[in-house]
Amino acid sequence: MFSCRYCYARLFIKRFSGHKEAWGEFVDIKVNAPELLEKQLMKARRGKVWVSSVTDPYQPLEKKHELTRQCLKELAKIQFPVVIQTKSELASRDLDLFQQFEDIEVGFTITTDDERIAKMFEPNASTVKQRLMAMEKIHSKGVKTFAFIGPILPGNPEKLVQSLEGKADNVLIDRMNYIGTIKRFYFQHDLMQATTTKFFQLHKNAMVTELKKRRMNFEVLF
Repeated sequence: MFSCRYCYARLFIKRFSGHKEAWGEFVDIKVNAPELLEKQLMKARRGKVWVSSVTDPYQPLEKKHELTRQCLKELAKIQFPVVIQTKSELASRDLDLFQQFEDIEVGFTITTDDERIAKMFEPNASTVKQRLMAMEKIHSKGVKTFAFIGPILPGNPEKLVQSLEGKADNVLIDRMNYIGTIKRFYFQHDLMQATTTKFFQLHKNAMVTELKKRRMNFEVLF
């Protein structure tokens, strides 16, 4: 598996390009990404492409520049298997392309059922409701979908699983990793209890019980 990381690079750009803005206040657009991908695919060994592991392939600028869409067109031409993961309802725009693939999964990161908590941790992402609606639309057209509950955030775990039924073919569950780098944020919002091993275990167990009851496919990653 290799990763499609060429469209909207933010994670490493700050380190190597000299950006002075705060994280989340800048983005560099690789406008020649589709052309570069076309050339790369001509010599690449066939493998699964993850779109994308470093940044969201459907962040707001994608609506204007359509780089992810253009790259998907290149991948569809030679039928490379694709896994998409996003927090944006914009993904449903490309349903027509998803249906052209023989092997594709479209996943949505949904970490809580609580819109207030989601807004706190993911201020620029689509709402939980919007993501669920987009997933349902894609799933209803026969495209394989998954939900990534990671990191587990405060909320009602049973209700979250219930909201995924009939929309996600598979559910992946993970805890907050590298907790030390974000503890201050949790502290500022009086959420320190949600950083404990006990919190993650209790929420995971509640989800697993509900998933089994509903006979839904799932995988726990911790």
